[in-house]
Amino acid sequence: MDLRKLKTLIDLVSESNVSELEITEAEGKVRIVKGGGSIIQHYTQAAPVASMPVPVVAPESTAPAVATPVQTGHTVKSPMVGTFYRSASPGAKSFVEVGDAIKEGETLCIIEAMKILNEIESDKTGTVRRILVDNGQAVEYGQPLFIIE
Repeated sequence: MDLRKLKTLIDLVSESNVSELEITEAEGKVRIVKGGGSIIQHYTQAAPVASMPVPVVAPESTAPAVATPVQTGHTVKSPMVGTFYRSASPGAKSFVEVGDAIKEGETLCIIEAMKILNEIESDKTGTVRRILVDNGQAVEYGQPLFIIE
């Protein structure tokens, strides 16, 4: 979806009595929710459509199965599409580091979307075990950001 069109939709929702707007187009779906004086947007790209079905054949393998490590702890996921930042400004101290004890509601990072800086807060009290994305990296809706135990 064109960014200008998306910004226009956000402006329309923020200036009207509409509290929620969802639009589906060929490129994807956007959902804009207004609540508590702030706008939250969710964008999901449409899945590509295959022109011909491809049969799936399981490969034969003589190698023994390898166990993959199971991720333990609570996963904090991105509530929106945007750019991930670990600190409030370049050169500033990061909000959290691996091993930090955090409380529910404490700011973990910032995700910038459409020139709006959105503080992402912890939804669980615990200890930060892993930070799964790099500073300045683009993130998708639902992408895991942190592991908290």
